[in-house]
Amino acid sequence: MQIDKVLEPVIAIRVSQYPEGNYPEFLLLGRSNVGKSSFINTLIERKNFARTSSKPGKTQTLNFYFINDSFYLVDVPGYGYASVSKDIQKKFGIMIEDYLKNRSNLKHVFLLIDYRHKPTEDDILMYNFLKYYHLNITVVATKYDKVTKNNRAKQDKLIKDTLKLTEDDSFIESSTITKKGRNEVLDIISSYLEK
Repeated sequence: MQIDKVLEPVIAIRVSQYPEGNYPEFLLLGRSNVGKSSFINTLIERKNFARTSSKPGKTQTLNFYFINDSFYLVDVPGYGYASVSKDIQKKFGIMIEDYLKNRSNLKHVFLLIDYRHKPTEDDILMYNFLKYYHLNITVVATKYDKVTKNNRAKQDKLIKDTLKLTEDDSFIESSTITKKGRNEVLDIISSYLEK
């Protein structure tokens, strides 16, 4: 898929602010600092379009990026960031749950996990939460290039075992440096657009 057009995001904090229309939506979820903004920039082949920050917890709204006049990438606040107050974390949780429960446009969820580490309790909770709602999920392991070749098989097994992924669950290794995983993610998106 060629990305030709990307509009500035529609920003929402409640259901009434979501974009109108029946365009398919693809949700990007992950804990703070997993590399979500870099992942978006790699997907759409734009530098710094989604704002990256060395300080986690920057995204505090739902951001709907309209791509090629045909679908939205939806970026939500990262979870599990300790220095965000409990009240704000709760607000983020409600905002994300409202979206998951109320949005029929949602076609697929990409759950981003840091490839360098064992999935956190928050990652496991989020994965199980998505499964509970019977959503289509792909686990995307970011920062793949940061793990040596000798350790990759071990990391694959660690992530899959910790999340209890089954044969049916899709798992993609991703690197913003080498663009690994980009085409596989775009292929998943394309498969819904062709329906």
